[in-house]
Amino acid sequence: MKRISVIGAGTMGNGIAHVFAQSGFQVNLVDVHFSQLEKAVATIGKNLDRQVSKGLLTEEQKQAAIKNITTKTDLIEGIKDAELIVEAATENINLKLDIFQQLDKYAPQGCILATNTSSISITKIAAVTGRPQQVIGMHFMNPVPVMKLVEIINGYATTKEVSHTIVELSKQLGKIPCVVNDYPGFIANRILMPMINEAIYSFYEGVAGVEEIDTVMKLGMAHPMGPLQLADFIGLDVCLAILKVLHDGFGNPKYAPCPLLVNMVTAGKLGVKSGEGFYVYTAGSKEAKPAQFR
Repeated sequence: MKRISVIGAGTMGNGIAHVFAQSGFQVNLVDVHFSQLEKAVATIGKNLDRQVSKGLLTEEQKQAAIKNITTKTDLIEGIKDAELIVEAATENINLKLDIFQQLDKYAPQGCILATNTSSISITKIAAVTGRPQQVIGMHFMNPVPVMKLVEIINGYATTKEVSHTIVELSKQLGKIPCVVNDYPGFIANRILMPMINEAIYSFYEGVAGVEEIDTVMKLGMAHPMGPLQLADFIGLDVCLAILKVLHDGFGNPKYAPCPLLVNMVTAGKLGVKSGEGFYVYTAGSKEAKPAQFR
């Protein structure tokens, strides 16, 4: 397997394209917006430069990785020769179902169809295709070039052969695959999102401030980043979407999103990508200051 297509050139999509290209795969990076593709290629270049500066790559390896990436705005053209397609679009069920219907229609017959979803049912996504046995979850962690974990999620119909192929492929990328079954939130977000939600509730209820909550978890639990800053980094809209999947999927009130999270997303305070969430972020600076709340 050498020909990979990645659908979606956002944060996750460009990271996934990066690691495949760096590992010698031919990558078609597909997005309907040419400007997003330009931004993605620039981001990949910066991240590769960072690896070169740290001695993790040579300049020749960097140039080879860049040459392995081709950008496409036409879906059919971008997937026509693919052996594996990794969908990395926004965490929106209707969007993903629409994409997979198109992938089923236009992708080569033997192509494996993977989704980078962080919480949406693989079985539900697979059900809109005529090849559910070839659909699988391949959930990378952000930032993709740095994080080692790939959560591999088998849908109800995913074959053992497809699962084994994706596990071995993940290892070729220098990742550590963990295979899980298809239930809301899988493992990573079934455990992470309730923790983040509880941290938000703790702030919402006045138990402690933003910095205090994050400091307790960093120094007391050895977390590299506090849960509130991590939520900002993930995107508060993404956190809310995952919690809704958990709440709807299990029907358990313990997964109900904190009202403060709902209000912040409604107000457009999405975290790092909007410049403000639980912290305020200044472009070009690594400093983050707690946001002001009423």
